[in-house]
Amino acid sequence: MITLDVARCLAPAVHDHGLDPDLLADDGPGGVAAAELTKRLEASRGTGMERWRLLAEDPMRAQHLAGVREVRDRYAGTLRNLVVLGIGGSALGNIALQAALNPPTHNLLPDPQRRSPRLFVLDNADPVLFQGTVDLVAADDPGFERTLFVVISKSGETAETAAQFLIVRDLLQKARGDAHSDRLVAITDPDRGTMRRICDAAGYATLPVPEGVGGRFSVLSPVGLLSAALCGIDVETLLEGAAAMEHACRSERLSENPAALLATTLVELGARCGKGVHVMMPYANQLDPMADWWRQLWAESLGKIVPGVQGTVFAGYTPVKALGATDQHSQVQLYREGPNDKAVIFLEVERFASEAPIPVGLGEDALAYLEGASLAQLLAAEKRATEYALTESRRPNLTIRLPEINEHTIGEFIMLWQVTTAYAGLMLGVDAYDQPAVELGKQATFALMGKPGFEQLRERVEGVPAPSA
Repeated sequence: MITLDVARCLAPAVHDHGLDPDLLADDGPGGVAAAELTKRLEASRGTGMERWRLLAEDPMRAQHLAGVREVRDRYAGTLRNLVVLGIGGSALGNIALQAALNPPTHNLLPDPQRRSPRLFVLDNADPVLFQGTVDLVAADDPGFERTLFVVISKSGETAETAAQFLIVRDLLQKARGDAHSDRLVAITDPDRGTMRRICDAAGYATLPVPEGVGGRFSVLSPVGLLSAALCGIDVETLLEGAAAMEHACRSERLSENPAALLATTLVELGARCGKGVHVMMPYANQLDPMADWWRQLWAESLGKIVPGVQGTVFAGYTPVKALGATDQHSQVQLYREGPNDKAVIFLEVERFASEAPIPVGLGEDALAYLEGASLAQLLAAEKRATEYALTESRRPNLTIRLPEINEHTIGEFIMLWQVTTAYAGLMLGVDAYDQPAVELGKQATFALMGKPGFEQLRERVEGVPAPSA
């Protein structure tokens, strides 16, 4: 199982920029408070917007896997291209799973060497990205005989995804006529909404966005599982890893509950030591998109206004992504000598799928220290060196250590951060499952695009009178 090392967030390591170790003892203030929160989370587990905690266990697990397998088996061996339409929580998990669990050159491999279709995730309304990808797929597969589009939208009204869907649907209808429906699968609300009505009328295959599972908590549902399964990832083992971590995170002992320990450490560093910026720095390119997934989870869940008798509190932390060792050459200067307002979260991999040995025999004394080692050893040394340098500068840092990158450990990692977010939300006194500050921007977009009912808002946004009917 993945492990957590918070020693360099404590005062013996980073002095007044770290926490008193007694705070994190099982019988210390942090441990006692975390135990009470664990009881609260146990009582609400699987209810309301916390149904995501049940995604890795039956019956929800079995239901979702059955639906995913049915679609996977239907298209097995027939696809060359898989195109996902989605944004935010409907896209980031798909990208992160693919990057972590398939080769980085997956889309570039020739068909005989690639175990599954090429995956394209269109996670923005950028017209150049969209059109370039669609043109590439159409040139490769003019009749879309070997291409499947998956649209992910609970309501069907997310502007970016809806616009992409309208273009793709028109393209497929022109190319295939009434037979176009077998080239589209929607992951949407099982019972209601605009996308549900469209799918029912057109006969598109669908999988559910489960009730009580928000987008940023949905990667372990069909939202993330379908593209993973179609691309050859072992989704059963992914969920087994998530289930193992979820079980570990139900312990009332802080020392045995990685999510409670992680949340307590980060929240207390913010409250006691002013560390309001959290930097996730994976030392593995495979985990770089996982940091993108984490940024949404951490920012959108915890960044909230909290009214109080002492005045308004603006809660939350600023999540930043860095990549080791790349960003040792671009960001670490700031982290060591800039404002001491950060906690760095290292992601470390003990065993890589490839070591990449470095040959011997060049005969240059200046490079002899590298000969006979490997790139894996070099990357590990660079992580340890950065950890040391930050600690010397009294900059708190912790390490999440993966024995290796596989379906089980990635499932553990995803569940760890989701449960950590639930703890952090309670500690900060915020609703970790809403996103009220996002809604005004969505409504303003509707107004600027001319959606009926938003005329007054358009007038306020543009500063000009709304057009008459």
